[in-house]
Amino acid sequence: MCDGLQTIPQFVFLIPALIFFKVGEFTALFAIVLYAIVPPIRYVEHGLRHVRTDVVEAVQQMGATPTQVLAQAKFPLALPVLMLGINQTIMAALSMLAIAALVGTRDLGQQVYTALGKADPGLGIVAGLSIAFLAILADRLTQAIARRSRSLESLD
Repeated sequence: MCDGLQTIPQFVFLIPALIFFKVGEFTALFAIVLYAIVPPIRYVEHGLRHVRTDVVEAVQQMGATPTQVLAQAKFPLALPVLMLGINQTIMAALSMLAIAALVGTRDLGQQVYTALGKADPGLGIVAGLSIAFLAILADRLTQAIARRSRSLESLD
């Protein structure tokens, strides 16, 4: 299913949203979530399956329950990959923001859409740079958290 969702163009995600909901902000949010749901699914699956097996086995041999193994071994070891998934989710959501403006939102995407309709390069540049700034800020924050978790992992 994830492969199928990733092959669909962004604009097509608005169609089921419009079929089930009226034009508005909830419809845009639904389309954004539908588009951005694939990266966290893939990265969580990859991160949890590819943790160091020696650490997981050691935790299991100490008598940890499956929940404890997940919470105390797998999640901390997979945190850099999980943060990359969060990063990619945010980037996907921000990329869908301008397209979701077509279904009646009042956000930065609507500002970009308005600038295109009015041929207003100033408004388009400001709105586009604002979206880019949010993307860069989110990228730096998630990278810092992932870097910190990698440095804590190397302390063992």
